Order: sequence, then structure tokens, then C-alpha cells
Amino acid sequence: MIIVMKAGTATADRDAVLKQIEELGYKPHLIHGTTRDVIGAIGDERGKLILHSIEAMHGVESVLPILKPYKLASREVNRETTRIRVSDTVVIGGDEIIVMAGPCSVESEAQIMESAIAVKAAGAQVLRGGAFKPRTSPYSFQGMEEEGLKLLARARDLTGLPVVTEVINPETAELVAEYADILQIGARNSQNFALLKKVGQLKRPVLLKRGMAMTIQEFLMSAEYILSEGNQQVILCERGIRTFETATRNTLDLSAIPVLRGMTHLPVIADPSHGTGNHHYVAPMAYAAVAAGADGLMIEVHPDPEHASSDGPQSLKPSSFTALMAKLRLFAEAADRRL
Repeated sequence: MIIVMKAGTATADRDAVLKQIEELGYKPHLIHGTTRDVIGAIGDERGKLILHSIEAMHGVESVLPILKPYKLASREVNRETTRIRVSDTVVIGGDEIIVMAGPCSVESEAQIMESAIAVKAAGAQVLRGGAFKPRTSPYSFQGMEEEGLKLLARARDLTGLPVVTEVINPETAELVAEYADILQIGARNSQNFALLKKVGQLKRPVLLKRGMAMTIQEFLMSAEYILSEGNQQVILCERGIRTFETATRNTLDLSAIPVLRGMTHLPVIADPSHGTGNHHYVAPMAYAAVAAGADGLMIEVHPDPEHASSDGPQSLKPSSFTALMAKLRLFAEAADRRL
């Protein structure tokens, strides 16, 4: 159920409603809107009629049912797109298109520093890089782990760019959160429910990638796991799904962007690097994603893609990324956004 508070409701009245929800056996989730607060009450669907008694409490405007299975992620809970503040200068979900760029994997100090300097100079606002890497083959490079996290932190100190990096299991989630500004859940872990619950308990924004064979509703239900643990800072990432097509690594589902924007208040970004698997296609798909309504992009950039430890074929060289960013500004303006 959704409890919509009246505009200007006193904090004491709102707190009384939160307490009453808990006493009725439900878990309250407070969402701050521009003009009023909304409270999601999550619990046993069979007894939801008892929540209607809250409508008589002071400061309550209405009590409404949430019809979607994804309760807290639904537009019914929040009509405004959630804005997630990553740093003093980076807000995802606002007018500005946020670009996260960097190598697939952290390979050395020289490599990540060169990458960070290059993507910042081109206009990226967030540095991406993997320290823990879930790979299809057990013989592939698995990442530098904590040493990679330390190198990402040094790159942040050097450039001022916030860092997004992947979490691959609950056991290392807190370690990653000590270093990262955004915790990434990759496609292979998008239905790892223990991991989703764990990052939901941490005080870091979470970038959730769509699974390779996930429907949009399943995608939002994964986000619901994070939200239900109390972490409202979830960013959705369309990164391509597996289809019968073999010309590209995945099929980047651009239609998912406007669909998600209509279904959820969570910000939506796109990853054209994993979505295509080929550096030739990254720029066109990046422009198309912005035109489709994406709030941001995640793009792989490597100073020497030919010798990259992972995902070299889909990584842009710094010069190509700089050219992409220059042209991307035109698409952002056409979409009434800014870069």
C-alpha cells in the first residue's frame, strides 16, 4: 500500500504514521518527494485492508493499493524520477546525462591512471573499472581484487571522479563499499538474491545491470530486493539481452529504456559496450540510448585495447571516446538534456 502524506505535514505526524505501520505488522519505506512524502507499506498482501485505518490519521491524504508486483520500484510510489546523488557534482536522474567510463578491468596503476585522466578530460563524470571480475571461463583474468580497489581509490584522488566497480558476492560487498562510490551488480548476478539483499543493506548507490535473459518485470523485481532492504539508491542499466542474433555480442534493447521510464521512478542508463561487444557500434548505440531517454551511459575505454586483459574488442581508445563525447552533446541537447 501507499500512504500519501499531505504537503507540509509535520514531522511528528509523519513519524506517528510510520510507527502505526510498524505496529500493524508492515515495513514502512519513506520516500521524500518535492512537495510531499510518500510511505510504502510492505508486508502480507492478505491483511492490507487494515492499513486503510491509517487514512484517518492526522497528515494523511490518502491510502492507495500498489497494483504492480514490484512495489517500491513502481511509478505508483513515486511519480518523479528519483535523483541519486553520487557526489557533490554528480546526480543521476536529473537533467544531466551522466557518463561512466573506463576499462573493463583494472590491470595496473599506470593503466587505470591513464584511463582516468583520459576519460575525465573527455567529459566523463564517473570512473568505471573492475577489481573483481566474474568471468565465464575459470581460466580468464579474474581481477586484481583489493589491490585493484586501492588503485581505483588512487585514481579518484588524482582526478576527483567517483568510482563505480562490481560486487560479485556478499562476502566481499563491505570491502568493495569501503572503496567504491557506486556498487555495480553485473548481469550474471542480477538474480543473486543474497547479494541483492546485502547491497540493499549498505549505504551506497547500486547500479543494477539487466540479466542476459531477464524480462523487464524480472529486472524490476531484482531492484525490489535492494529497495526492500532500505536502500533507495538504485540505478538500472540496460546492457543487452541474449537473442538468436550473433552479429553482436548481445542485443541492446533500446525499447527497454522508455518502457522502464514509464514503469519505474528509478533512473535508467545504458551500456552500449556490453550491448554490442564491438567498438565500432558503441558510439551509434550511445547516441540512440540518449535519444531513447537514458539518464546516463556506461562505456568501456582502454588506452591499449589490443592488449586488454578483458573485453578489448568492445573498448574505445581515448581518442575515439573524446570524439563520441563531443558528438553526444548534440544528442543530449536534442533530447532536452545536457552533458
